[in-house]
Amino acid sequence: MAHPSSTGQVETALSAVVRKALPGVRGIAGLARLSGGGTQENWAFDGVGADAPVPLILRRAPANLRCAAWTVSVPMETEAELIRRASAAGVPSPSVRYVLRPGDGLGAGYIMERVAGETFPRRILRDAEYAGARAAMTVQCGRILAAIQRVDTRGIAHLPLLPAAAQVAKFRGIYHEFHEPHPVFDAAVGWLEDHLPPPAQPVLVHGDYRNGNFIVGPEGIRAVIDWEFSHIGDPMEDLGWLCINVWRFDGLLPAGGFGEREAVYAAYEEAGGAPVERNHVRFWEVFACLKYGLICKLFVARHESGSAAAIELAYVGRRTCESEIDILNLLT
Repeated sequence: MAHPSSTGQVETALSAVVRKALPGVRGIAGLARLSGGGTQENWAFDGVGADAPVPLILRRAPANLRCAAWTVSVPMETEAELIRRASAAGVPSPSVRYVLRPGDGLGAGYIMERVAGETFPRRILRDAEYAGARAAMTVQCGRILAAIQRVDTRGIAHLPLLPAAAQVAKFRGIYHEFHEPHPVFDAAVGWLEDHLPPPAQPVLVHGDYRNGNFIVGPEGIRAVIDWEFSHIGDPMEDLGWLCINVWRFDGLLPAGGFGEREAVYAAYEEAGGAPVERNHVRFWEVFACLKYGLICKLFVARHESGSAAAIELAYVGRRTCESEIDILNLLT
């Protein structure tokens, strides 16, 4: 079985893996595929044995990736190694327990600790339980981002180097693959090419650093997840991605709906991050809106190709027009 897909098939293969790979774990219970996550599959389960159940996540790549979307994702082995090194550098991260091997019969992926907490942005922004978290997350975002940029990435395989010019060229190429004109995207690409920032000292870029990829408790951020878009690049890129409109989830504040840009910048600089130049970050906000709009289109292409006929992908795809509106608001 090259890539089991049903819950029963996954359970059979995963049970064999955990018995072999995780000391003290004799089987699994409560296996369920989680909703959310447009790129990779996430399965929650408990490892069971002589002691208390161990809360775990299986994260793996889907089968039959025939869509260009997956050229923007790093291999699962690279993602697992990044999480391990990020944790060692002080970034709040789940503990990676095992990286899948070809003989395990589950495809590419890894098993990690399941961190308790909330990831649904609107609950984080709305519920009284997270009032303290909202007050803390702005500073936490800046400090954590500075820690991410200190991660030692030497020797990590398949981690691309994508400075500003390379990122624009990459997503311009993805846009042209669709052979479908979007005048706003044409304008964005042209503006980005005309406003490339000066070369910066390259650092680790998370690539999807935003509300929704933080596991949050009442005290704030407990873990940063979903590292599949990681690369080496410009230190301002994650700041731009964090603050675009789509990640505010109807919140009024630009940083994830919960904070002000300037407060994030200050915390980032105080924690050792690079000096923040506002026009430099604005470039990355425009790029982020273009990137999000094209990812929406890629999700639709994956849905229509049949490689993942998930209604969630089609639902996200309809938001391409929102990114065009956000681009126009940034450029006018």
